[in-house]
Amino acid sequence: MTQTIGITGMMCGHCEAHMRKALEALPGVTVQRVSHDDNCAVIETAEPVAEEILRKTVTEAGYTFTSVQ
Repeated sequence: MTQTIGITGMMCGHCEAHMRKALEALPGVTVQRVSHDDNCAVIETAEPVAEEILRKTVTEAGYTFTSVQ
């Protein structure tokens, strides 16, 4: 399953790498793409990851969670 997470606050490639590392620490998550230009991250999972978990992960990494699709 593919999920796209809206994230604001990333400003550079280092931010993207930091967010990628935080998302990849979640069980069963493979990060396809993180983009500060597009304000999003695209992840692949076997099962959907709950919005609350994604929101917490993004927030704890220091960014703002805006949506998940």
